[in-house]
Amino acid sequence: MDPRHIPVLLSETIEGLSLVPGDNAVDCTVGAGGHAEAILDRTSPDGRLLGFDLDEAALDAARSNLARFGSRAMLVCENYKDAGRVLQTFAFGPVHAALLDLGFSSIEIDDPARGFSFRADGPLDMRYDAKQALTAAEIVNGWSLDELAKILWDYGEERLARKIAAGIVQARRDARIVGTLQLVDVIAHSVPAYYRRGKIHFATRTFQALRIATNDELGNLRAALPALLDMLAPGGRLAVISFHSLEDRIVKRFFQEQLKEKKVSLRTKRPIIASAEEIKSNSRSRSAKLRIAIKI
Repeated sequence: MDPRHIPVLLSETIEGLSLVPGDNAVDCTVGAGGHAEAILDRTSPDGRLLGFDLDEAALDAARSNLARFGSRAMLVCENYKDAGRVLQTFAFGPVHAALLDLGFSSIEIDDPARGFSFRADGPLDMRYDAKQALTAAEIVNGWSLDELAKILWDYGEERLARKIAAGIVQARRDARIVGTLQLVDVIAHSVPAYYRRGKIHFATRTFQALRIATNDELGNLRAALPALLDMLAPGGRLAVISFHSLEDRIVKRFFQEQLKEKKVSLRTKRPIIASAEEIKSNSRSRSAKLRIAIKI
């Protein structure tokens, strides 16, 4: 596995899924294949894996990294919210485990041309699926002040949401905002000096909000959770790794609702977080939270 693509909470996830040889698993966000590789090793010799990703670059990396497993690894360019339909198409099952790793990969964040990062200049894109029409630039340049302020507040938990939204609307009157560093400059001129000197980069929450809105990440998550639970065989396990409070709140509430309805038991009463050793070797694991439910 390419060291740039270190899977988060790997051992905790694999142990939590209680995989045995012959199990079939679904990896809803296969990325470069880090978790998938460990799943296929654990379910050897004949367990199969169906991996989803909207990013063709990620799928290319996964195909290379998982090539040794041959036909045991099936990879598709599909949205994980459509997992039920895809499973029927491929007659894949029974499903003993499903994993949803909600973090975006270094394949995306490290490529300036994808527009996910405010650390380097690139087009204001942020799409996982290059075939999708909506880009972050379309949102920044086309949505109203109220709409921008709402997503910055709701998805970025940005307390200066309205100031930043107003700054964007003002700036785009002079010129269309098309680049990542161009947007960073607009944000810098929209917030007070003390905010620019904060511990967290002043553009972090705006970029998070735009990424979530561009890809409808929270909508996809809400749609996917019941679909994934439905497709699991009794005793099957659903593991979700989230990276910010908005995602974790959705997962926690869904699991609690299913627990009340006696449709699941909880493998994790509280989320599992990364160890100090993992955080030291992979800083992206710092905010990761793993929750696991078992279908009854």
